[in-house]
Amino acid sequence: MTVRVLIADDQDLVRQGLETIVSAQPDLQVVATASTGREAIHLAAELRPDVVLMDIRMPEMDGLEATRLLLARSEVSSRVIVLTTFDADEYVLAALRAGASGFLLKDVPRRRLVDAIHAVHDGEVLLSPAITRRLVERHLERPAQRPEDTAALDRLSGREIDVLRLVATGHANREIADTLHLSESTVKTHVGALLTKLRVRDRVHLVIFGYDVGLVVPGDVGR
Repeated sequence: MTVRVLIADDQDLVRQGLETIVSAQPDLQVVATASTGREAIHLAAELRPDVVLMDIRMPEMDGLEATRLLLARSEVSSRVIVLTTFDADEYVLAALRAGASGFLLKDVPRRRLVDAIHAVHDGEVLLSPAITRRLVERHLERPAQRPEDTAALDRLSGREIDVLRLVATGHANREIADTLHLSESTVKTHVGALLTKLRVRDRVHLVIFGYDVGLVVPGDVGR
């Protein structure tokens, strides 16, 4: 299945570069590009792309407001990845509150950008490893293991621990599948089992759990 992508960025070179990367993938298609937030809303409502790559700082309307207004439309089912050079916490939180499914820095490697598009299209919420690491380091206050966390870890299979370690170091499902030589559907099943067994609501909290039990340390994220 081809994933249809809309690119919104006010810088011509960035917009063209993203279009080149996305168009080079056989299962991705750029349906349109926009240079303002307002134009992005109009094109997304008209063309109904699967994924929108949305810059934050654009004229007329910034990407955060455009994301909020776009996703508030009942006829739009697009998922939004916010791409920016700015990684301040307030941008990350504002993007997630606006309904974005991903937040990546513009210096993200090409392969990770492509994987992110597939990940959010499949329903994942994805933050770049660098952003995940910083948020977790800032908000995680207890480095020591808690008894209840250790007991929960004991309930996991060896393969589930492998998947958890890769989730906690910022890897998307496709990357995990390639690393562990599994199918993506199998990885999704393992991630779902982890969320259920550990009683957490999303991947970010899987990262925090991995830190809590000492399965990963800050330097591991993004490797």
